[in-house]
Amino acid sequence: MVVCVCNVIREAQLREAARQGANDPATAYAKLGCRAKCGKCLPFARALIAEERNVA
Repeated sequence: MVVCVCNVIREAQLREAARQGANDPATAYAKLGCRAKCGKCLPFARALIAEERNVA
């Protein structure tokens, strides 16, 4: 599933960034070489990162 349409970031990529230590969308996006543009993805990205961090 695509989380961020502007940057074409997929859920798996975001989850991997969280597993590598990203605690927020800005850090996760930076690990993927981009940054949030329109911001519509941020609530969902935050939720995915929190979920992944809770699993770890």
